[in-house]
Amino acid sequence: MERENRREKAVAAVAAFYRGFDPKEYLKYNYTPPRADFSRSDSIVPWKLNCLHKAFNEDSIKGDILVDVGSGPTLYQVMSGCEHFNRVILSDFLEVNRNELNKWIKDGESNFDWTPYLQHVCKLEGRSSSEWQVKAARLRSVVTDVFPVNVHDPNPFPPRSLPASGADCLVSSFCLESVSPDISSFTDALCNLSSLLRNGGHLLLIGALGESFYMAAPDVRIPVVPLDEAQVCSSLSASGFDLLQLSVYRLTPDMLVGVDDVKGVFFAKARKP
Repeated sequence: MERENRREKAVAAVAAFYRGFDPKEYLKYNYTPPRADFSRSDSIVPWKLNCLHKAFNEDSIKGDILVDVGSGPTLYQVMSGCEHFNRVILSDFLEVNRNELNKWIKDGESNFDWTPYLQHVCKLEGRSSSEWQVKAARLRSVVTDVFPVNVHDPNPFPPRSLPASGADCLVSSFCLESVSPDISSFTDALCNLSSLLRNGGHLLLIGALGESFYMAAPDVRIPVVPLDEAQVCSSLSASGFDLLQLSVYRLTPDMLVGVDDVKGVFFAKARKP
């Protein structure tokens, strides 16, 4: 009981840092050039989009329900997957991020222009970049819900959000290490995610390596659990996942833009037995 109380206090302390989270500033820091320069292959965002494209298209990960856990204010992580699932569910702990997602999904409005992202994913799929509006319409048509989520709860989503059998695929990007006070909490959060996934379903996990903080607004510094490749593998195994692929991106000097101290990014493809 005492351990649980300490854990709850530590998780609450991390959550308190997010009170000043600003979606507009966060998007500017991480999803504009140089980190989102579609003219070069060594930019972070094109690398992530390529990993996701290959998983959904070349590895043929598909099914009925795709769930994005901890979407933040971003949509890039489901732009490839939306073509291969009948239903896409987005989620985030923060209401400001859920509002940002809903603005784009329902009204076509946003603090951020996702057009270059949609165009790039179209090109990855062998389509003309001019078809980005078709892809945007597809994404809007299959997103059925934007739920609140708490990855530290054994039942992360509201009751009856998913069928009893679970989702066919989970995506989660830069979420778990950013909301966990320690490695143990990170691993437990992975276990909680496993409860959302059907047996045989896939997890596509993107996260930071060697990062201890990131800026969520000019004066909002969020602590992060520093991970390395070995720890990612260990936590996935401890959570009951079979690791199928681990790819790593190392930041080039010009990607170190002062909004965090991240050293690299990992992409993990795993399966729930």
